[in-house]
Amino acid sequence: MEQDPHTDEQINHILSMNNVAVVGMSKNPSKAAHYVPKYLLDNNYNVIPINPTAEQILGKKCYDSVSEIDEDIDIVNVFRPSDQVLSVVLDAIKKKPKVIWLQEGIHNLEAEDLAKKEGIEIVFNRCMFAEHQRLLT
Repeated sequence: MEQDPHTDEQINHILSMNNVAVVGMSKNPSKAAHYVPKYLLDNNYNVIPINPTAEQILGKKCYDSVSEIDEDIDIVNVFRPSDQVLSVVLDAIKKKPKVIWLQEGIHNLEAEDLAKKEGIEIVFNRCMFAEHQRLLT
């Protein structure tokens, strides 16, 4: 699978943003959808879990969807299968995030084009944890 064309400088800029809604955040510590946002929390990001099956994860209140969050969102980090990304993006657009970040193995051209038309940057097939480690540690 291809990767988005962002340069290291552009990824660095994105990683400087603080408010990260994590769609599909998991309660299971062995899943990437848990340990990646935990890493972000440990590195001073404001992580907001999106998981309709949980009340709290890592001590943070869970929301059913991105559009329910009361605060501004910089990055929507998506841990959902590629075929579920379009509905996530449609919901996320309501909050006007700066970036939608699709984790490794996730790519949905229709959703990505829609986000771009709304002026939202798209990162796909990359891991925030791996990019943070590669560029900032």
